[in-house]
Amino acid sequence: MSDESRKTGLPAKHPPDQQSPNVVLLNVVRKYWVTGVAAMALVVVITVFYTLGQTKIYEAHASVQFDPTPPRPLGQHFDGVVQLGAGSFWHEEYFETQYHIIRSRRVALAVVNELGLHNDRAFIENIAPGAEPAGKSRLKPEVAAELLRSRLKVQPVRDSRLAEVRLRDADPERAQRILNVLLETYVDQNLDSAIDSTSAATDWLRGQLDTLKSDLEDSEMALHHYKKDNDILSVAFDEKSSMLVDQIKHINAELTRVKADLQGAASRNRMLSSVPTSDPTLIQSTQLLQSSLLNQLRADYEMAIRERAALLGTNKGNKHPHVAAANAKVRVARAAILKEITNVQKAVTREVGVLAGQVGGLEGMLSKARKQAHNLNLLEIEYHRLRRNKENTEKLYSLLLERTKQADLSQMMRVNNISIIDRPLVPGAPVSPRVPLNILVGLFAGLLVGVAAAFGRGLMNRTITVPEELESELAVTFLGLVPHLDSGSAPTYYRNKGRKRGKRRRGRRVEAGCSELIVHNEPTSSVAEAARAIRTNLMFMSPDNPHQVLLVTSAGPAEGKTTVGCCIAVAMAQAGQRVALIDCDLRRPRVHRVFKASNDQGVTTALLEKDEVAFGDHAFETEVPNLWAMTSGPVPPNPAELFHTDKFRKLLDYFKNNYDRVILDSPPVGAVTDPAIISTLVDGTVLVARAHSTRKELARHALRSLRDVGGHVVGAVLNAVDFSRSEYRYSYYYYYYRRDGYYGDEPPTSRSPKSRSGEPRDHASVS
Repeated sequence: MSDESRKTGLPAKHPPDQQSPNVVLLNVVRKYWVTGVAAMALVVVITVFYTLGQTKIYEAHASVQFDPTPPRPLGQHFDGVVQLGAGSFWHEEYFETQYHIIRSRRVALAVVNELGLHNDRAFIENIAPGAEPAGKSRLKPEVAAELLRSRLKVQPVRDSRLAEVRLRDADPERAQRILNVLLETYVDQNLDSAIDSTSAATDWLRGQLDTLKSDLEDSEMALHHYKKDNDILSVAFDEKSSMLVDQIKHINAELTRVKADLQGAASRNRMLSSVPTSDPTLIQSTQLLQSSLLNQLRADYEMAIRERAALLGTNKGNKHPHVAAANAKVRVARAAILKEITNVQKAVTREVGVLAGQVGGLEGMLSKARKQAHNLNLLEIEYHRLRRNKENTEKLYSLLLERTKQADLSQMMRVNNISIIDRPLVPGAPVSPRVPLNILVGLFAGLLVGVAAAFGRGLMNRTITVPEELESELAVTFLGLVPHLDSGSAPTYYRNKGRKRGKRRRGRRVEAGCSELIVHNEPTSSVAEAARAIRTNLMFMSPDNPHQVLLVTSAGPAEGKTTVGCCIAVAMAQAGQRVALIDCDLRRPRVHRVFKASNDQGVTTALLEKDEVAFGDHAFETEVPNLWAMTSGPVPPNPAELFHTDKFRKLLDYFKNNYDRVILDSPPVGAVTDPAIISTLVDGTVLVARAHSTRKELARHALRSLRDVGGHVVGAVLNAVDFSRSEYRYSYYYYYYRRDGYYGDEPPTSRSPKSRSGEPRDHASVS
């Protein structure tokens, strides 16, 4: 017991066990295993019948080899116009492409047309040989081709260039024949595609070859006319360019020299223009001094000057004949000098003009030479363009001529890169249906369906069936259970639901009117053991502060609250305690029927007494030792108001003071408010739930109604448990209950010695 229980005297609240989803699923499946097995058996039977009813399918298979680099009879340097295989790259994509081509509509349509499969009803309906087709209509070849493609499968062989081609059909010979024709068609189409592509390429090459031949002739004639029109001989353009460069160099050098001479002549001309003519003896020009004639004339002029000076020195006057002759000689000499100077100046001027003319001529020659060089560059560019055009056309012509010859050779060789390694054989055994595999799959599917069916039934069943659900679903302490009783008594006013629905309950059969007192009448029965277990749980929940006054109620009618209350009261009386059983069901009382007593006085008449001592006069001692009972008395019109009175509280206090245990029977809490009112006046409330009858929602509502008013629910009892059901069949927990108690199939011949209370001494400690 927890510390909280010792302090308060109330039972500790036990939280519901947190079970894993797997455990919950296992419990549900174990509970409804019959449903699961039935669903599993149904699935297995359907699978077996379906498997045996299927048409036997045979599979023909063959091997095909793909060579990405086909053989080259003409050598490795020979390249065909159309490349067979994958070449040097993308082998993976090539293989995948071929797999799809084998299953292509084109190949399938060719096979259908060749074998006439669109008219073969046996193929269309895929029936076994010898069977009669159901219909006689024809199909379109395209539809038959799609049907053929659906039965065809291509599977590559790992790490190889091989592929397995498989065809399934109900007729093994037909499967072998169709697959053989399909592979031959595929191989032939692969070669025909290459040949057709080669033929088309060859025709195109021939057309281009004629065009290039004409273009080559035109380019050759254009080059010839260009050389002829521009007077271009076979001399290389580089040599002509070198000649022009040398010429330009010579002209440029001569031009420089003449320009230098011109500058010298111009300088001399300027010097001569500044020569003084008044006195010829003052001439200093180098150009003039270089003239021998001028020097002679200058010498003559100086001599004439000296002679005249000599004559004048002799005191001869200007009119002297000798002086006049000397003056004339001076004048003649001076005129000759001036004339010679003029001639020299004119000569220098003419030289300047000649040199200037030479400069102009040389500059013209230089400009012309440069222009010729530029023109030569243009001629060379155009010449090279025409020559390139001619050479390119010639190369293309040669290439196309070579490829045309190669294409002709390719057409003649007929080399194929795809070959059939293993041709299809007639299959000997069917591949479908796979009976063992289908049955195994059916077993597995049946197991899943069975588990799902059991779990689904568990989800749909909203009633409380096992004690674990009381703690997990309702979060209430489980006190014990009461086995189902098959009573021969007349139905109660609530009427047994199982009988009303026509169900046949299996349980311990008791005599009419004795089901509530079976603990007293048959102390070795499983019901008695269950009642003593409930008694022990109630006593040990709070030993220091025992629950002296207990209310027994249920969520709904016909759940056995009166039976459980009587069993608990009898079990406690057998333990030697003074027990009072009070019928607080003032609407449809039943305790008086249990003890075959009159209901003229009871609770309602006791509440009319003025003296509390008289309360005990309304109770009577029953046939069970230590057990007193008080019936409900006449049914009042206002039961709920009676429980609110102080007189009722005093009634409870009287019995609490005079008896060890007080058990109150009440109406269902889900139907009326009486139990909720009484629960606030007692030490604890016991909720009774009927197995496979009480709905979880109704039980939750009842618990909530009790707790909302402050009532203390000590636990719940599961009533009418049928141990023959599958959910209890394999549980050791219920073993002794199923065997009618600890005494099994051999009960003692006589009752065990009783104590003062009448309880067998062996069962005083049953838990």
